Amino acid sequence: MILTVGNLKGGVGKTTLAVNLTIAFAQAGRDVLLIDAEGTALGFTALRASNRGESGYTAVSLQGAAIRQQMKQLASKYEDIILDIGGEDASGSLRAAFTVSDIVLVPVEPRSFSLWRTEETLELINAARQINDRLRAIAILNEADYQGQDNKETLTALTALEGLEIAPLTIGRRKAFPNAAAAGLSVLEYKGDPKAADELQRLAAFLSSSLEYHSDIRT
Repeated sequence: MILTVGNLKGGVGKTTLAVNLTIAFAQAGRDVLLIDAEGTALGFTALRASNRGESGYTAVSLQGAAIRQQMKQLASKYEDIILDIGGEDASGSLRAAFTVSDIVLVPVEPRSFSLWRTEETLELINAARQINDRLRAIAILNEADYQGQDNKETLTALTALEGLEIAPLTIGRRKAFPNAAAAGLSVLEYKGDPKAADELQRLAAFLSSSLEYHSDIRT
């Protein structure tokens, strides 16, 4: 599976989900490559390797057209590839990633600004589908509130966006995610919040079952 975790909106938890999913798949015995287009995931990986002796997965940095150019070769070497891409200046990298991905996971916070940029991200996704017609886009409500109407209203707004699926689960705003990251761990390895680990495991299982694995990359 080639999975891009991306959104033009920064600060929605893309890197947190990308590194946690990478570790979840690696713990399941899969050979995983993490591609970092921003730099944060590489920093986490270096901390993890320093603390543990090894990261348990491979991580590299790629941006822009290089993502598309190198993907065919990389896809033949790894069972899963996860790309962490997003932010204001990431449109070129996102476009390249969307043309070679099986799934785009779009983290969305229950906030208006996050929704607006998600619509712009979906425009890039729909354009990429002219080249990559197998591309699935799945929104995940991330850093969700524990109560209130914002979660429900955000999900309702996402449902109205054509070409965007909604994940049947949410990821809560939990301190376990930053606390685990500070130690170079995933929430699956962090002992402080079993609910966070359960949410992450459910997301990994959902993604794993959502798509047949593809061995070919369309060019």
